[in-house]
Amino acid sequence: MALVVSPCPRAKAGSKQSTTTYLGTTKSEYHCNASAVRCLLYSIQVAPKTSEAVDDYLKAILGLGGVDEQRVTSNSLAERLGVRAASVTGMLQKLAAQRPPLVQYEKHRGARLTAAGKRRAWELVRHHRLLELFLHDVLKYSWDEVHEEAERLEHFISERFEDRVAAILGDPQIDPHGHPIPHKHAAGSFPEEAPLLEWTLGSPARISSVDDRDSTALRDLERLGLRPGVAVVVERNQPGAAVFVRIGGEKCAVRLSHDLAKCLAVSALRPL
Repeated sequence: MALVVSPCPRAKAGSKQSTTTYLGTTKSEYHCNASAVRCLLYSIQVAPKTSEAVDDYLKAILGLGGVDEQRVTSNSLAERLGVRAASVTGMLQKLAAQRPPLVQYEKHRGARLTAAGKRRAWELVRHHRLLELFLHDVLKYSWDEVHEEAERLEHFISERFEDRVAAILGDPQIDPHGHPIPHKHAAGSFPEEAPLLEWTLGSPARISSVDDRDSTALRDLERLGLRPGVAVVVERNQPGAAVFVRIGGEKCAVRLSHDLAKCLAVSALRPL
C-alpha cells in the first residue's frame, strides 16, 4: 500500500513550522496544536486491510484470550465492544467463514484467533501503541487523550508511515501506559504482571502498566502519581469497596476505589 501525502485542509497559509517533517527520520521541533493529528489522518490515504469493525473484534479476542489464548465467549466480546451478543455471534461466524479464516469459532464454546487473525491483531496493537507514544511524546497529548486518537488512526497507517514513526521515536519498547510495543511482523507478548487487586498485602511491587481505555481514571491516577515504574505496597483490601496503597516512600496509604485500582497492573519490585 502507498502512503499519499495531501495538503492538510486545516493548515493556515503562511503558518510557521520546522523544515523537518514528522514523515522524516528525525524528531521535529515543531509545536502542534490539537488538530495536528487530524491533519495527519487526512494525509494518510491508505485503505485498511480489514474493516474497522473486524479489527476491533480481532484486538478484543487477542486481549481477552490472554497469554493462554483461551476461547472468548460472545458475552465477553459483547461487553468489551459494547454491542449485542447476537451481533457478536454473526460477526464471529463471518470471520470464521473468511478465507483464510481469522477466527476459530464453535457455538457455545466461543472463539480464538487463527494464525492470520493473530498476525493482524498484533499488527494493530503495534500501530496503536506506537501512535499513542507519538501523540504523547511528539504531539504533546496528555496520556489520557491518546487512546481515542490512536483507536481511530491505527486502522489506516501504512507500513512506511509505521516505520517512520518508529524511527522518530527511536524504536521504542514501551508505550505511555507501560504496555510493550510488539516488534514489526512479530507476535507480541503479554508481560508478567498481576492485577493490583490480586497482589499480596505488604509485598512491595512496581506499577507495570495502566489500562488506557478510561480517560477519567487516567486523570485520577496522574493526580495521585500512580504511573508505570512507581513503587507501591498494598496495605489493605476491602473487597468490593476500596484498596489502601502506599505510594513510593510515603508513610500514609492512599484509598483507591476498586474501579480505579482495577486499572493498575503490577509486578515484583526489582531494582531499575
